[in-house]
Amino acid sequence: MKKFALFLVLFISITAVSQNVIASFEKYPVFKECANTQIDSLAYCFNFTIKQFVFENFKIPEIVENENYKGNAEVFFEISKEGDFKVLYVDAVYNEIKEETKRVFSLLPRITPATYNGEATYVQFTLPFLIPLVQTEYEDVVEKKTLTREDMVDEYDEIQKLPYTNEEYKSNLNIPLSSQNYSRFDAAINRVGTNNHTSQKPFIYSDVNRYYDFEIENQKILKKKISWLGRKWWNEHMFTYKGKDFWFTVDPGVDLQLGKDIDADIDTYNNTRLLYAQGGIGKKFSFFTVFYESQGRFADYFNRYAESIKPSGGNPAIIPGQGIAKGFKTDSYDYPVATGYLSYTPSKHFNFQIGQGKNFIGEGHRSLFLSDNASPHFYFKINTTIWKFKYTNIWMSLKDVRSEVLNENKSYKNKYMASHYLSYNVTKRLNIGFFESVIWDSAGDGVNVSYLNPIIFYQAIQFSSGSRSGNALIGLSAKYKITDQINVYGQFIIDEFSSSDIFGGEGSWRNKTGYQVGLKYYDAFGLKNLYLQAEYNRVRPYTYSHNTIVLNYGHNNQSMAHPYGASFSELLLIGHYHKGRVFGDVKFIVAKRGFEFNTSENPAFYGASIYGTEDDRAYETGNEVAQGNTTDFLFTELKLGYLINPATNLKVYGSVIYRDFNPKVNTETVFRNQTTWVNLGIRTDLFNWQNDF
Repeated sequence: MKKFALFLVLFISITAVSQNVIASFEKYPVFKECANTQIDSLAYCFNFTIKQFVFENFKIPEIVENENYKGNAEVFFEISKEGDFKVLYVDAVYNEIKEETKRVFSLLPRITPATYNGEATYVQFTLPFLIPLVQTEYEDVVEKKTLTREDMVDEYDEIQKLPYTNEEYKSNLNIPLSSQNYSRFDAAINRVGTNNHTSQKPFIYSDVNRYYDFEIENQKILKKKISWLGRKWWNEHMFTYKGKDFWFTVDPGVDLQLGKDIDADIDTYNNTRLLYAQGGIGKKFSFFTVFYESQGRFADYFNRYAESIKPSGGNPAIIPGQGIAKGFKTDSYDYPVATGYLSYTPSKHFNFQIGQGKNFIGEGHRSLFLSDNASPHFYFKINTTIWKFKYTNIWMSLKDVRSEVLNENKSYKNKYMASHYLSYNVTKRLNIGFFESVIWDSAGDGVNVSYLNPIIFYQAIQFSSGSRSGNALIGLSAKYKITDQINVYGQFIIDEFSSSDIFGGEGSWRNKTGYQVGLKYYDAFGLKNLYLQAEYNRVRPYTYSHNTIVLNYGHNNQSMAHPYGASFSELLLIGHYHKGRVFGDVKFIVAKRGFEFNTSENPAFYGASIYGTEDDRAYETGNEVAQGNTTDFLFTELKLGYLINPATNLKVYGSVIYRDFNPKVNTETVFRNQTTWVNLGIRTDLFNWQNDF
């Protein structure tokens, strides 16, 4: 069953018949999209909504397409006193068209029935339509003419508010980058035979909606609420508006948490209020913006890490994954954050985005290429999709906020990062990717325009400009779909390409490499919606660092790739499960990590921190993963929750974190500690919290 290349084609007219003429009906049947429509516009809204539904769900039968049929079909249907749709008969040349029409009408939801003299009544309709289909638009029925002075007087009053029909799911907006949300559709986009690309995140709704229909999936869990408050709390955006050629939604949100670090005897909390808006202008422009105002106090290990990466200038901390924090009261933090972007899609081959936010490249929970670990930053992105290829360019503006690199005017140091990622579907099962990235300084000649070229090899530019002109990194990735249920994936990175050091077997400090291998198991053990993932990451010392102090792979004192930086090995086991609105997540991490001693007796750089200076390295050769102050690390998290509103991703949850951190030598900053952190919360889930470090 396929659709014509012309897409879908609709409609001539829709006519209502029953034992009473249409003028006798007191009130038309009401779709939920028409709930706020004035009574004299209900017929118009009903007609448009049912036509739009058929347009979006009708699939042209293959035989009709093959024989290039063009003609008419007609369906005679009834809406019962209970608001249920029933097809009485279909007139069409092909039986396949009849069956497809019946299938589409079987998907229609129960609606508010028609009424006559205040009582519910059945009503019958005849809907003729053309084959192939074409989309109905409100503007199709508006006669175009030159406005007279009398028309202009009424022009403002004639602006129409149209029913909002979940335009975001068909838009070119990003799906908020949340692991729990993405686990719901990951299986659908990773089936054998799909020609999509799943490493470049965040995904766009219109790309994913081809494989996972958000509207249909959300309808399965909608609550039957009639009141305005009930619908807004359980099912819908708070405020929606749709005009002739634009739409937008506005929602308030929260991230409220109450908890306790039992071992450190700290009462923890987070108090975030947020407001976000999204929308589309025409078919090519989309926008999204969100502002967070937050105060919080967290578990002891979290607070200590936040303060260890504090910026120069007196502010006490940087909240991991969020931003710079001010002091609040005596023991808490105040950290406002704002993100947003514009998205422009001139054709099916291109998408351009500019904004403040995060990106992620990879199939795993972690990425050794580019992750959402660090604070939001300015970026410009181009996605180009053609044939079996998808090519992603991202240019980013980052900051180094340490005191030793401040500018002369004491402002934070700017640096820039450019990344290319080429994804190629070799077969219906195998995908391979090539990644390259470079970070360069804003000093001297300013922006190196060579790095702005969207099609170039950065290693060659760095070589021609000198090793201290930029920090280039290359990588390879692969994914193989063994079955619809089982995928394997991996990444391999090289930070400094020196074949003699990489393959010499002497543990050279220049052997700056890392790799990732992972497996995903969907509907595991036959249990629908159970998603399991196993992943192993290993990165050698000195990876992501550089001999020029500012050219590390970091932003706001956080890694742009793996949160541990370098010199570690890590095994993750992750599980996601959901049934309806209920969900559960579990995470288990065991790792061996290396740290510097940072003492007067041993100030050497062992290659763990990406902010270390390679000129202070401990060894030339014999370097091993997790060298220096070797630390055994264990992290487990169990989370159970309930999805309150699928439109806004509002969730209530409870979680328990157990963390054990056991270094070989206790120092002032690296010492043995255990954490049991219990938390209860309600949050609008628009991003991943970074707490598993």
